[in-house]
Amino acid sequence: MKEYFKPIGRASLGVVLLFCMQAHAQTAIAQKSKLLYSEDFSVELDTSRWHAEIEPVPGRHSEVSTKNGRLILNTAGGVTVWFKPRLEGNIRIEYDRTVLVDSGRNDRLSDLNQFWMATDPLDTNLFKRSGKFERYDSLSLYYVGFGGNSNTTTRFRKYHGDGTKPLLKEYLDSRHLLKANRPYHIMITVVDGRTTFSVDGEVFFDFVDATPLKKGRFGFRSTAARHGVGGFRVWGLSKSD
Repeated sequence: MKEYFKPIGRASLGVVLLFCMQAHAQTAIAQKSKLLYSEDFSVELDTSRWHAEIEPVPGRHSEVSTKNGRLILNTAGGVTVWFKPRLEGNIRIEYDRTVLVDSGRNDRLSDLNQFWMATDPLDTNLFKRSGKFERYDSLSLYYVGFGGNSNTTTRFRKYHGDGTKPLLKEYLDSRHLLKANRPYHIMITVVDGRTTFSVDGEVFFDFVDATPLKKGRFGFRSTAARHGVGGFRVWGLSKSD
């Protein structure tokens, strides 16, 4: 009688067990992360999902548009592009972003900035500002200014909704500042009172908040520069992600 089944040796058994463990881990990861929103910017900006606030600068042209699968912020002054859906609970926000410096009229290596978990304590309508940076001081939110102040600082703040916005951490070294035309992968997480901001897999800021912001809007922010954004995703997370 032919032998159709042979005993599994220790080495083979180890390979099988490793495969099973990897498959289980991959399944667990898939179960813990749920894609909530995505945007590829392949068509004209959807104003039902996005709201642009552009600071007017006399004699200078500014615009927010989409081109070749990217959101383009091309402004002479301040700009905030809000993602309208309210985000809540444990989430991860990620996107690719490049500061474009070539021959554009607004090109400047500066201000890869962002707001998240933003709310207005005095008004349910968040989308009513001019794009001027100081107009956002009354909001409650987390903020990172990556390469701000003409690419001399990278700062993390929490806005308290009453005009106070303490500086929680700051970098001044070149490793934490911007490089022109380099695509950065940005990842922001909010999980059970802890928020992190990562650049290309490196955690720049990690903050455990005693009074955490648990819901609010996300916004791309910049000032007097040209930026390209793509691959926007928002994931719902479990505590262990």
